[in-house]
Amino acid sequence: MTTLTITKTAAPEWLLAFWKEIDDKTFGKGFDCFAEDATCRLGVAEWNGREEIRESLRAFIDTGFTAHHDVTEYWDGGSIKIFRGIVTMKPDDSSKSIVKPVMTHFFYMDEKDPSQVRSWIGSVGPVQF
Repeated sequence: MTTLTITKTAAPEWLLAFWKEIDDKTFGKGFDCFAEDATCRLGVAEWNGREEIRESLRAFIDTGFTAHHDVTEYWDGGSIKIFRGIVTMKPDDSSKSIVKPVMTHFFYMDEKDPSQVRSWIGSVGPVQF
């Protein structure tokens, strides 16, 4: 069993920069928060490595919508960071409705470099346009 103390606090700059890269569709330096060999399990997706995470998210966003991520709460537990929020997803096709699914994400930090995310596990949804 592991016991952690977690603190509700403002979201850190690295997390905000990461979401901004997705929202702005730039997919640049905000992804540097991930270790090169980071893993991601987002819903049913399984991505391995920073570049696969970046390119897979780019491909998902390119399916026809613009996203905007809002942080509702952020909890810092040292080796684990927990984020909850809402993502507003606006379809490029104006005949489709905007959806605002809830997100919950767990970021497990690298043991050797705790400034980098080693593993990201998250869920968003349901998403239906």
